[in-house]
Amino acid sequence: MSNNTSPESTTTSQRPPGATAALVLADGTVLWGRGIGATGSAVGEVVFNTSMTGYQEVLTDPSYAGQIITFTFPHIGNVGANVEDVETLTPSARGAVLRADLTEPANWRATRHLDAWMKSYGLIGISGVDTRALTRRIRDAGAPQGVIVHAPDGVFDIDALAAQARAWPGLEGMDLAKEVTCRQMHQWEQTCWSLGKGYGRQENPRFHVVAMDFGAKQNILRCLADAGCKVTVVPATATAEDVLRLEPDGVFLSNGPGDPAATGEYAVPEIRKLVDTGKPVFGICLGHQMLALALGAKTYKMDNGHRGANHPVKDLATGKVEITSQNHGFVVDEKTLPADVVPTHRSLFDGSVEGLRVEGKPVFSVQYHPEASPGPQDSHYLFHRFVELMEKKAG
Repeated sequence: MSNNTSPESTTTSQRPPGATAALVLADGTVLWGRGIGATGSAVGEVVFNTSMTGYQEVLTDPSYAGQIITFTFPHIGNVGANVEDVETLTPSARGAVLRADLTEPANWRATRHLDAWMKSYGLIGISGVDTRALTRRIRDAGAPQGVIVHAPDGVFDIDALAAQARAWPGLEGMDLAKEVTCRQMHQWEQTCWSLGKGYGRQENPRFHVVAMDFGAKQNILRCLADAGCKVTVVPATATAEDVLRLEPDGVFLSNGPGDPAATGEYAVPEIRKLVDTGKPVFGICLGHQMLALALGAKTYKMDNGHRGANHPVKDLATGKVEITSQNHGFVVDEKTLPADVVPTHRSLFDGSVEGLRVEGKPVFSVQYHPEASPGPQDSHYLFHRFVELMEKKAG
């Protein structure tokens, strides 16, 4: 692979020798580099992720729809790619920004090079970018809009690309759940991966959970199945009547991309009806945010969000600190929470609400990702808490 000395990030619109890719921001800033993955261009919100492992899971997380991911960890590609470490069959991220060139696969589970894997899914990437500088910019000024472009012939219309970035409306007010949700109801039986066995299969479920798919990561569904649940997945547009017709013991509200208020225009009224039934309800990430909206709270867009596998969160009931995996750009406004909705977890980075429960009802949610993928498994107990609520409800 080529070294990292040329071309380096620059704000000039003149293409440096050897540059085959660029990240063009809405303000006209141009970061040059070497193209990887698919050719072409894509527009989105430029964010950063601090995870040191699991780049394949990150790139396939449906919550990254509409976003270009800057990896702060420099060595991407070293474990290659495989068919198991994916969170959806069709990745929806817009692109990837890397510091170093892709490294060669050096892992026994690798079945192909990451570059070939990215090409097969149409994912555009750029390497050779000063990701430290870009991350500091996002941290200080918020996530910018940008266009990532890979053109091996070296032909770039920078003015047109900058105009495209400026014209993109941004994620605020954007409903992306409809783009990444399943198209029809289906059963999920796959359980979590284990060394030497791969994924298992749930054959003796104790409870039936209906999962509303707003962009669900597959490992969340695996964790539910692993906890003893028969899982029926329904599209984001399913009504409360659709869900209740399936006679679930509990309802799960999945993660997903975009603005919760936008998706909530059709989902929140249905979630409110489900909460009113008294059935156990568990929400994660976007599901957490829309549950809060259904309970009467509000959400707002963060400047740069939380994205990584090393975020400390405090359980307010026990005082325990969990290291969590996170990926969200919107957050619940704590000041708007009704009196009977109690914060259960709090971010030790910025103090934001990371979990909720409803007093007197079997309803709770978390902002972070207890299924990890990638990340630590400190929070797997939450799936069992959901099962305990269903046990209690069943008597």
